[in-house]
Amino acid sequence: MAELKALADTETGGPPDDYVLEDQVGHLLRRAHQRATAIFLDRIGDSGLTPPQFAALVKLRDMGEVSQNHLGRLTAMDPATNQGVIRRLSAKGLIRGAPDRADRRRALWRLTEEGAALVATLVDAAKAVADHTLGPLSSAERRDFLAMLRRLT
Repeated sequence: MAELKALADTETGGPPDDYVLEDQVGHLLRRAHQRATAIFLDRIGDSGLTPPQFAALVKLRDMGEVSQNHLGRLTAMDPATNQGVIRRLSAKGLIRGAPDRADRRRALWRLTEEGAALVATLVDAAKAVADHTLGPLSSAERRDFLAMLRRLT
């Protein structure tokens, strides 16, 4: 009988169970990410940077010099994405690599002067992106939301 009800609900467009896509965490996180990315591109897109590229530049600013592998871990990028980010930022002249003196098999990456200057000019815009993205939330809700997201990562 339950199978017939599920089939009837499916045929009539009703949900066969209580799983509602719009209430699922993955769906909501994906939509929030899409919103954050659109706001980023609106505010920072003229720089020619993507959010992962900007994240890499900021971490290089913070760390000074790191290996490609370490940069990928710091920015939560998979190796293929990280490799593409490194290649594009290097081609733009925003970062440069040099062999690691302790391990000649790996390169250490750092910002160029142009990269450091670009990050410095974009930090205020990046803060505005975060403020706009979290705009619908009160200060307390922002703090709690970010704390909860950190617990999930």
